[in-house]
Amino acid sequence: MFKKKSLLFLIAFGLLISACTGTVSNSDAEAGAATPDAEPVELTVMTHDSFAVSEDVIAEFEDANHVKVKFLQSGDTGAALNRAILTSEPMADVFFGVDNTFLSRALEADLFEPYDSPVLEQIPDGFKLDPENHVLPVDYGDVCINYDKAYFEENNLPLPQSLEELTDPIYEGLLVVENPATSSPGLAFLFATIAQFGEDGYLDYWKALRDNGVVVVNDWETAYYSNFSASSGQGSQPMAASYGSSPPVEVVYASEALDDAPTASLVGPNMCFRQIEFVGILKGTQHRALAEKLIDFMLGLSFQEDLPLQMFVFPVNSGAALPEVFVLYAQIPDQPASLDPDLIAENREKWIQDWDETVLR
Repeated sequence: MFKKKSLLFLIAFGLLISACTGTVSNSDAEAGAATPDAEPVELTVMTHDSFAVSEDVIAEFEDANHVKVKFLQSGDTGAALNRAILTSEPMADVFFGVDNTFLSRALEADLFEPYDSPVLEQIPDGFKLDPENHVLPVDYGDVCINYDKAYFEENNLPLPQSLEELTDPIYEGLLVVENPATSSPGLAFLFATIAQFGEDGYLDYWKALRDNGVVVVNDWETAYYSNFSASSGQGSQPMAASYGSSPPVEVVYASEALDDAPTASLVGPNMCFRQIEFVGILKGTQHRALAEKLIDFMLGLSFQEDLPLQMFVFPVNSGAALPEVFVLYAQIPDQPASLDPDLIAENREKWIQDWDETVLR
């Protein structure tokens, strides 16, 4: 009897010690219970090639959560999304960069686990395009027509106040845009015209632009750095389809300090198309708790206030402060153009093909 009691005591005592000093599980480690000398967990984020974040900002998240964040850049937005869809085993825990032009495709592919982040309370409803929160909004930007201030002033030319006015003969040959089949801003500008004129009217509008000498190039770099007079100094077009954040870029990266931005944006109703970028937790992640924490961090002020000068986009968190150069030189349209993501997914290829046949052939 004594031996049995002694054995039971030893077992109970051993269980008590184990409970007090037991091994930390993966989920415990992700919740912040990892020992300081343990190897940090690696969290992989798949994103597009334009992604950027300050080292000290991401280090803030890593230090607070004992984690190492690895960014897997995978081409432009479309290429990165294709890679995520076609990979049988998930290559990452989180995907950042799908925008509203690809949103329906991403949701139909069933890539993401829903997550109702508490930080969503700080995000205006207009950015929340997925009611089930499979993806959450992080930033936005507007594709607009940028114009050369000096050209318009020197030629005493009034600024166009609408898309319709761009077909006025006084602007003949003065606009360069990108091919929507090969350029993201070109596609966004096409969407702006569809939002304004509808599926039944946008091709007639493009015929009018073509007749008014619109110049079409394959990519943004050619449009902005070769054709656009404000950037190249030798280009023939003082208007170019670009980004609403391009004027601050001109100031930030000027070789000499500028007193004013040399460019500005035309921001009349439906003249700019708004692109919203999202982040989501990929199905199959082994680090769900950490993925949630990263998303909360990306929606929080440290990350949000880092966005403008890293990727030249706007934060969605209503509490995030903009850098002074954005306040002074970036223009945010009161009525940006938008299209339902489902409508885009259903018609994108047809719209591009019809545009090609109308404008280029």
